[in-house]
Amino acid sequence: MRKTIGKLFLILILYLFASCGQGQIETPPEAMNKFEAFKSKEKFIADDTFFYPGIGDEKLKPILTEKINLAAEDFEKAAKSKNATAQDYQNVIKKGLQRFSSIYIEIDTEDRERICSYFEELMDIVGLESSDGQLNDFMYDFDLTNDQ
Repeated sequence: MRKTIGKLFLILILYLFASCGQGQIETPPEAMNKFEAFKSKEKFIADDTFFYPGIGDEKLKPILTEKINLAAEDFEKAAKSKNATAQDYQNVIKKGLQRFSSIYIEIDTEDRERICSYFEELMDIVGLESSDGQLNDFMYDFDLTNDQ
């Protein structure tokens, strides 16, 4: 009896480890179309949904748009791998946010908030629930020494 309970316990533990795995995120079937739509839409325009008045400095619009679209391409590449984990997407977010480090001090608060909302849209496309605090750090405690 004791051996049977021990074996069942061992099987249960192994099952739990296998089910937790690497936190793999299954890419929704419509994700690739959503990435294309995201990349093609005009960004940093006034949006009442987010109480966003539009880009503060018009000369930054093409620069910020390019950086956001590069992040979308990174998300898309990870999603195409078919076995992307939450950690893979966390790395994509980190890389994407670091692209803004060279111009961070030129970006006003509303535009930083809009950048974060674009990252949240990308996270929604793949079903990632959290940025693990990276978006919050970008908004309020960005480390300018991580220039890449």
